[in-house]
Formats: sequence, C-alpha cells, structure tokens
Amino acid sequence: MRDVLKTIVASARELLDAQYAALGVPDDHGGFAQFVVDGVSDAQWKAIGPLPRQHGILAAMLHEARAERLADVRKDPRFEGWPSAHPDMSDFLGLPIRDGDEVIGALFLANKNCPKADGSCGFTEDDEELLTILAQHAAIALTNARLYERSRELTIAEERSRLAHELHDAVSQKLFSLRLTAQAAAALVDRDPSRAKGELHQVAALAAEAADELRAAVVELRPTALDEDGLVATLRTHIQVLDRAHAARVTFAGRGVRALPAAQEEAMLRVAQEALHNALRHSGAAHVDVTLEKRGPGAVLRVTDDGSGFEPTAIRSAGRHLGLVSMRDRASGVGGTLTVESAPDKGATIEMEVPGG
Repeated sequence: MRDVLKTIVASARELLDAQYAALGVPDDHGGFAQFVVDGVSDAQWKAIGPLPRQHGILAAMLHEARAERLADVRKDPRFEGWPSAHPDMSDFLGLPIRDGDEVIGALFLANKNCPKADGSCGFTEDDEELLTILAQHAAIALTNARLYERSRELTIAEERSRLAHELHDAVSQKLFSLRLTAQAAAALVDRDPSRAKGELHQVAALAAEAADELRAAVVELRPTALDEDGLVATLRTHIQVLDRAHAARVTFAGRGVRALPAAQEEAMLRVAQEALHNALRHSGAAHVDVTLEKRGPGAVLRVTDDGSGFEPTAIRSAGRHLGLVSMRDRASGVGGTLTVESAPDKGATIEMEVPGG
C-alpha cells in the first residue's frame, strides 16, 4: 500500500507542479499511522523529526472533511507553526480522502510553481478537481488495504480456532489419560509396587506424546519458508529433516510444479505435515513417499505409506479422524479436493489436488 500511496503523492506533485506533496493516514491516537511525502529530501525528513500530530490545517481536513485552498497557509488562524527543519510553505491545497462518509486520510500540496499575484493562491479550481481524482485513487488503495487487514485478522482467528480444536482432540485427551494413569500408579504404590512402576512408565510415555503434540502445534504457528523458498524447496527440506529423525525412510519427489497462489501453497504444506505426522507416528510404516506434481494449471500432492492402514469409515464412526477433517477443511478452503485411500494392513495414500491460479 505504501508504494501505491508514494506513487499517488509523487504524481500529484508532478501533475499540479508543486514543490511539496504529502499524504497522511491517521491513527487512533491523535497522530498519523503513515505520512508519505514527496519534495522533501531524506535528510530534511530526518531532521524534521516525529510524524505530525492532527492539528491545524491537517485536523481541519480530517475532521471538517472539506477541501482547503489557501493563499498563504502561514496566515491562516489555524496555523500552528512548523518544526525548525521544516521547509517553508505558502500557498496550499488540501483534500480529505474519503471512504463513504468516513475520512481515512488527507492529501495536500504546497508552493505551486507559478507566478502569483500578492495575496492570491497559485492553486486553481482545476488543480482541486485533479487532486480530487487522485484522492479517490488513494481512497481505493487505503480501503483495499483495510479490507486485506480485516481478512488477515479473520484468517488468523479461524486458524486459532482450528488449532484450539486440534489441541483439544489431541493434547487434552493425552493429558486426561496421563492423569488417570498417575492416579492408578499412586493407588498401587503400596500394595503392588511392580505394577505401579509399569503405570509410571506409561505416565512418562503419555507425557512425551503430549509434549510432541504441543511442539507440533507451536511449529504450526511459526511462519514457514514458503515466501522465500517456495513450496517445493520447503517440502524437500522438511522431509529431509523427518528422514533423519525417524526410523522410516521418507522420500520426496517434485515434478514440474511452479509457484501456486500463496494460500494454496500453505494449505498443501499443512496437509503434507499432517499426513506425514500420521504416517510416522501411528502407522508403523517403513517407507513414506511424498510427491508433488503438476496437473493442468494446478498441482497434486500425494503422501503414501506402507504402514498398518485403516478403514476410513471405521475411523470416522469411532470419532477418531487422524486429522482428516482438518486436512479436508484446508483443501476445500483453497478450492481443492482431498481423497483418502486406505485399508487395514494395506498402507494409506492421502492425495490433495488444487486448481492453481
């Protein structure tokens, strides 16, 4: 967004032939969240100091929501002075930036490069009309940025809700089992120490599993290397780590897949991680193979293991879904599909296809 606003400010200064132009986006604390300038050097801007507060003419544009065209801004009764390093300004043209009835910013110029009669403003009605068009472009950029931020916040909230659900299903159940096993061990200590020892070993195993689940949840909250390395490289690195960390042989092959939309790449990575977790933790597989290949404009991810397998319908009816619900939600959330093929003692294949973009 900032690059768009800088373009608008630079265009305004050039088209209206002014020495200075600026655009301010207010925050909620009486100042500006962003303040983009053109015509002021980096050294001057650094010497000026902190971003301006909402006072004087700036406040008028933000709160009174009307255009301001002044022959000499310094003579206006609302003028409150400049910082010592601020360039001197005289004639002035400013406009509020609106989103409907809401003022979301201010765009202004100063010092028109033209001969001016004493006491008159160099900026004309035509200049004001042109600046209005640029203010409308700025409004679109700012509104889109706000919508994107709200969408991002909603995505984060949904991700937190999904993670909370998975933690409840996995970690809380293990902690409940751990508590019951510890209580059983305590009851057996006096009358059957040998059996109590076995229960304590089970407590240690359950605690380790709960720690693994929590660690996996923390990893999922961390940003991945997708933005820097892309899906293929990120998957390859992840699988190399798993291959070293587990007794099972874990392999990866990527065939012809180019960059996909960011949401699809993240969904495919998360599904791969979930499917790999299931195969390595629950199936007893000796081999797990992951492939990612191009299909039309999109891609297909396939995770296959030679483990114990399962009956998908039985898993669902027993209320144990091994993350299948989460994986299906991720696939459908990006316009993709997820298929599961498995049977007892026949291994399992998880396949996710996305349409690309």
